[in-house]
Amino acid sequence: NLERWHHLSLLRTKDVLHMLKSVKAQAVEPEKIEALLHLIQNDLGYHLHRSVQQLKCALSASDIGQFHFVDGDVSIDALVTRAQFESWITEELYAIERCVDATLINAGVSAKAVDKVFLTGGTSFVPAVRRIFDSRFGRHRIQTGNEFTSVAHGLALKSAAQLAPAISR
Repeated sequence: NLERWHHLSLLRTKDVLHMLKSVKAQAVEPEKIEALLHLIQNDLGYHLHRSVQQLKCALSASDIGQFHFVDGDVSIDALVTRAQFESWITEELYAIERCVDATLINAGVSAKAVDKVFLTGGTSFVPAVRRIFDSRFGRHRIQTGNEFTSVAHGLALKSAAQLAPAISR
């Protein structure tokens, strides 16, 4: 439940909190369990998520970034390298590679036959993700733009197109 920030709230149950307090009593590093308890009890998932997002943005632009999170007695400051980050997301990178390859196979199209590839979303800024697309399609065929709004814009256009016939009736 720690993988997604909003799932941290789901850990605020009596059973989970009791279990964590029991673990803390026997832990080699009880202060770390206490920090986790602080995050859960104070519903700080989104606050922690924002710190992670800031680090990801920094690592998209630089080879090293600073992770900074402070709330109450919890204080984390750490330098993180892009190489470390990429090692943490290896499974996700492989999943993206498999998805791109499967899409090409299912469409019966070679990568060379694709004229343009449009990357969108915050993940499109991650250099390791860019390398996946660059290696398959060539950098000259990669297009970007409105990375944070293009999906919402496309959904709005699709919704408008579906509503237009109903409105004209």
